[in-house]
Amino acid sequence: MHDFHNKLCSLLLGEYFGSIVQCIGISLAYGTKTLHAICFRTKLPRAKVREGLHVLMKHGFVTSGEYDERIGYTLHLNKVIMLLRLPRYTLFVKTMCGDEGEIMLEEVLKHGYITASELIIKTYKRIEQTPSKSVQLSFVPNLKEVFELLVKNQFLMHSTLVNTTIEEEQAEKPVYDLPELDVMAISNVLEGQNVELADNKLYWKVNFDRLTQDLRDQIVISAMTPRFDKNAEELMRQLINLMYLRTASWASTSNPIPYSEIKEAVKKLSYQELEHYLDQYLQLLEEDSTQFIKRVGDSGGGQYSINMKNAFVQLIWATLDHIVTERFGPKAARIFRLVRDEINVNMEQIQNLAMIPAKEAKSLTYTLSQENYIQIQEMRKNGTLSGPAKVLYRFYIDFDRLVEMETEHCYQALYNIIKRRDLETTNNKRIIEKQLRIQILSNKFEEHGASEQQLTDIAEMMTPSETQQFENAQNAIKKLAATQLQIDETLFLLMLFSIVIYSAFDVSIYEEKSSRIVCNINK
Repeated sequence: MHDFHNKLCSLLLGEYFGSIVQCIGISLAYGTKTLHAICFRTKLPRAKVREGLHVLMKHGFVTSGEYDERIGYTLHLNKVIMLLRLPRYTLFVKTMCGDEGEIMLEEVLKHGYITASELIIKTYKRIEQTPSKSVQLSFVPNLKEVFELLVKNQFLMHSTLVNTTIEEEQAEKPVYDLPELDVMAISNVLEGQNVELADNKLYWKVNFDRLTQDLRDQIVISAMTPRFDKNAEELMRQLINLMYLRTASWASTSNPIPYSEIKEAVKKLSYQELEHYLDQYLQLLEEDSTQFIKRVGDSGGGQYSINMKNAFVQLIWATLDHIVTERFGPKAARIFRLVRDEINVNMEQIQNLAMIPAKEAKSLTYTLSQENYIQIQEMRKNGTLSGPAKVLYRFYIDFDRLVEMETEHCYQALYNIIKRRDLETTNNKRIIEKQLRIQILSNKFEEHGASEQQLTDIAEMMTPSETQQFENAQNAIKKLAATQLQIDETLFLLMLFSIVIYSAFDVSIYEEKSSRIVCNINK
């Protein structure tokens, strides 16, 4: 089987950091290597390899450690995959902290690690140079407040170790202590003065664990609305907030939450209907087949626990059911659900319970088994010997194997989409660059008060056929980008399952557990 996981990581490194870093990433994708081995494999000068490794280590994709009595470098592929999620991370931060918070996060992502003062300076200059209607020029004290909000929400954390080893990275615990920022000194730097900043040795980096955790919660919360309503969604949000007061972030099951705390949290909201029918909503969530929450005690009006593990199992099943429906049709999905719900189901039972004609049921079951969505096991009756006796077969679903297979399908689809998008961009490069030059020229003329006729003449520099070609290319690239985001949502859900199912508590364990899927695929 092709290793699309490594190929996808290679494409992402090339897209974000260039060909040299991509070449080094390919060399490290299949195991830890020393500097000499990387130079030998890539045929690059030692200085270029050092520079590329510095970039990868700066962004946390590579760590160093002892290897064959020398220093070896290890590439963390599951951190590279997070590059797919950067648009979702920035959008989430924009929702929570505003446009200035989004720009700050982008600057930290761009540099890997950065001091707070330098971050505020770069954010101020970027807003100043690219004014827009959505982002207005902010004062330094306002940007300082935005930075403190990012730290308060734990989107940023200390990065005291620049050249981090594997052991040091695993031992490093998140620190969120705010520095003493000198607003006057930052303002003086912006005015061109040479001033030494007090926090020039305290670096900050993005806390991907927290962002991943928040997106995980968002998935669980948003699943409530289509199944119930907005009140149930808000109730689940409050339950998750209360869960963090007594339970580790990545625990598969939360500690019991008292009913009194739930009621008190709901009272602070403006959801009068939810407050009035709180008992009924809790009962609905408890009795629902998804079993996102469970009643675990009766003291104090009741105690409830959030079952993250079961929640993601149900979400994965719903995703798999949707995939089968899209690929093979609703009748095949009916057989898939029947095999999932029944135990030791045979061909005759499938035909009867699924209410599908025998010939069609056999054909669909064969197709699902050939595509590895269902498995077949031979069963002989007790006391029968080998020979012409009739052999029975039962159908079942290997859930872990199915998750691994769909994860690999996501890697392959994302790899193909990025390659196709690059091909579309390359084939239409001349038209895209011409349209960009015309747009820049038109904007300059418009700023200098050009007439409508002059602007029309500039627009007519593109012939109708070129305009049509540009629109077709633009639409194709937009569709591919939208498809990439949708497939990454499925991949994100599948990889989150590997965290919750093993009760991982930090990103390092997340990478270790989710890499099991990749290792099993590569065998």
